[in-house]
Formats: sequence, C-alpha cells, structure tokens
Amino acid sequence: MLDPNHPIAKLARRDGRYHEDAYTFVFDALNHAHTVLGMGAKPCHREATAERDEIDRRGEGDEPERHVTGQELCGAIRHLAQEQYGLMAKCVLNQWGVRATADFGNIVFNLIEIGQMRKTDTDSRADFNNVFDFDRDLLEGFEIVPPE
Repeated sequence: MLDPNHPIAKLARRDGRYHEDAYTFVFDALNHAHTVLGMGAKPCHREATAERDEIDRRGEGDEPERHVTGQELCGAIRHLAQEQYGLMAKCVLNQWGVRATADFGNIVFNLIEIGQMRKTDTDSRADFNNVFDFDRDLLEGFEIVPPE
C-alpha cells in the first residue's frame, strides 16, 4: 500500500475509478515489458546521443529511456496479469476497476498528467482501445502449464 501522500495515492483518491494497485501494476507491467519481454524501441543513434547528453546534464542515470507503445504495454499487462494471477487475472483487474484495455489508457494518461509517466507526440488514449478482450484472452486463452 502506498503512503497516503504519494502522488499516485492522491491521484487514485481524486479520480476514484481505479484502485491505486491498478496504477502500481501498470508500472510493474512497464518494467516487465522492458526487462522480461524485451519491449521498447531503442532511440536511433542521434536521438540516443542527445537523450544521453540530457540525462548526463540532469544526472539521472546512464541509459536512454526506451519507449513502449500502448499496444505493447497492454500485451505486457496481459502477460504479467496471467503470470501473477493466473485464472484470477480478470477478477483482480475488475476488482481494481479495470474492465477493458481502454482503462489502462486512462490510467497511463492520468499518470502522465501528474508527471509520473511520459508520452511521445504520437501517443494517445486510443492506442489502448480494444487491444485484447478480457474474457477471451484472460480466461479462455489461459493455459495451465505443468512445471518441468
């Protein structure tokens, strides 16, 4: 549970549609997209150099940010939800107020509004619309794989 004064906790209370766990899960899924699934376009050399110079000036680390599209993030969310919650994934997401992939777009753009995430000029809420179907892809498409 987040500190009640954390910006995301305040956002969740102000907006009221989504539980703060939905917001933190989106961050977990973004990390999952980068580290486990290898998603995120790497900037071209010129852009990477300019971004690295900016990062060096700000002292914020040593690697340029990798961008994940709305569709890619939804794929990572689906993958992580199935991995963490199995057949209960849809139920858990619904409990957090998330009933369709468009809700993830609302969450991401809420996070952008409070400065917790960034977007490119081409990103939009529509990128999250109908990326996958919760019933089909979280319930019917789920397979239990026995351990090896």
